[in-house]
Amino acid sequence: MTTRHVRRRDFSGHWAFTETTRHGFRLGRRLLEWRPVPLPVFFLLVALLGWIGARGRWVPGLILGILIAIDYAMLALLPRLGRSFGSPQHGTLFLAVPRVAVASLPLPLWIAGSLQLIGSALVFYGTWIEPHRIGVSRERLASSKLAPGQPLRVLHFGDLHVERITPRERQLVDLVDSLRPDLVVFSGDFLNVSYVHDRAAWAACRWVLERLAAPLGVFVVAGSSASDPEPVLVEMLAGLPLTWLREQRVTLEHGGKEIDLIGVGCTHRPFVDRHPLESLVRRDRFTIFLYHSPDLAPDAAELGVDLMLSGHTHGGQVRLPWFGALATSSLYGKAFEMGRYEQEGLTLYVTRGLGLEGSGVPRIRFLCPPEITLWDLNGASS
Repeated sequence: MTTRHVRRRDFSGHWAFTETTRHGFRLGRRLLEWRPVPLPVFFLLVALLGWIGARGRWVPGLILGILIAIDYAMLALLPRLGRSFGSPQHGTLFLAVPRVAVASLPLPLWIAGSLQLIGSALVFYGTWIEPHRIGVSRERLASSKLAPGQPLRVLHFGDLHVERITPRERQLVDLVDSLRPDLVVFSGDFLNVSYVHDRAAWAACRWVLERLAAPLGVFVVAGSSASDPEPVLVEMLAGLPLTWLREQRVTLEHGGKEIDLIGVGCTHRPFVDRHPLESLVRRDRFTIFLYHSPDLAPDAAELGVDLMLSGHTHGGQVRLPWFGALATSSLYGKAFEMGRYEQEGLTLYVTRGLGLEGSGVPRIRFLCPPEITLWDLNGASS
């Protein structure tokens, strides 16, 4: 748990720059979605990368080319065995960049070879093992606005990014059933961006959501428009036993106390999304705020929200020891990259999420396993 003061920033003045950056990300995504080439052409490209990386030395180049081909085989087996569904060609070339960088260093062959073998082991772990090891994080919060005695058990998860039903989705359903929460909330990004218009992915997402249940209900908000376009959600969520919060507040009762649950859609423009939140918060009641990105946290603290549940960052999805997330996609950088934060009366929790980034990025997690969070909310003396 980290206590900090992050000053609220007014992003409206430089939003043109932010939009330019977002357009750059979209262009990069399109570049990562080129149509796969015939396998002989692809492996010729792999051989060329190996030769370039080894600076024209045939033995190191052959070894590097073989290791890149093994990466391809590992990634190509993932969809065949129902683990994840990215393009093996895109992912292989993405992973080839650090391999070529290592090969180009003036290192003895045995050191360079050892580093490359370690890289193969990390690729296997990050693509086959860690993405399917869901952890349950347990958190407690006491407030004088809540009734003492029986805690309110709230299960929060985010960033499903469904492609198909995999062991991860089945494990999620089993965990929610075994934990028996009073309330289930989801903080957005239902679909993988590569499968937004894929009706088989819609059916897989519905399979998950229709199996979630809690006495006080299941509540969701939309995530980023790239993963959760409104027309898709309207059709995909129709008839499911859940409530989609769209700039609205619902009042729940637990232990004789009323609790406000607020959900606001995320435009990634805090200066826009603050306004519906401002009109919905009632400071005299315990308020749970469901919002996809942590970027509205300084505003939520200023407005008197008690608990904010978010995601979007994936915890970085790939983390390094002592440094943490390589990237967060947050306007506040690493200030709210994952976990619990306390700011001016607000408790914020940023989940690492469950799913994986799409497009041509490898479906990989490293030092950042998927998680769901179970909260015990209880009363406290003033």
